[in-house]
Amino acid sequence: VFIAQSRASGSHRDVEDEELTRIFVMIPKSYTEEDLREKFKMYGDIEYCSIIKHKTTGESKGLGYVRYLKPSQAARAIEECDRSYRAILAEPKNKSSESFEHNYYSNNTRQEPRGNTLPFYGQPEFCSFEKNENRVQESFSKRLSVVSRLPFIQEQLFALFDLVPGLEYCDVQRDSHTNSGYAVIQYSTAASAIYAKYKLHGFEYPPGNRLTVIFLEDGSDSSE
Repeated sequence: VFIAQSRASGSHRDVEDEELTRIFVMIPKSYTEEDLREKFKMYGDIEYCSIIKHKTTGESKGLGYVRYLKPSQAARAIEECDRSYRAILAEPKNKSSESFEHNYYSNNTRQEPRGNTLPFYGQPEFCSFEKNENRVQESFSKRLSVVSRLPFIQEQLFALFDLVPGLEYCDVQRDSHTNSGYAVIQYSTAASAIYAKYKLHGFEYPPGNRLTVIFLEDGSDSSE
């Protein structure tokens, strides 16, 4: 249902999924909820804004939430807002918000590495990935290989990976000797490819058929 929905669906939600529509931002402590809404309304239709305050003093912690009606609007806000806001997708409400806020603040107030930073840096998947020293180091790139037991339909696979901003192309390759599916996906940035890999590896599509998503060498400097 999510994949097939028209892009021209207006104010209807693409998906009822709080994980994809709510962003977490670092803001000046002087901001009101109206200030926050004013800064982020250019990226899409906002359902609500909230500012996190100290329980005892009622003063702003300099952190806030913005929830959009559509995942594409939240993604646009993360990509296009000023980097000083440190915008990321927020933890679902049913998880510990205080530990998330603490980890977010710790990650985003330390010195930044040189060069461009990942727009999804600070999300739970990447925090745990960064801290797990026993995990085998992967060679990140902007290109992904997707393998399935079932053959792919070009338009449907494109629509699935186009949920992550920055998709450049989706090339479905057919093997006449087997009934399996194989495709090469490329994004405009390594950050988008990393996000797609960790969100869609193991994803059942169609239901009952798990996708295998791995990085492919694209000739770029993976150290970036």
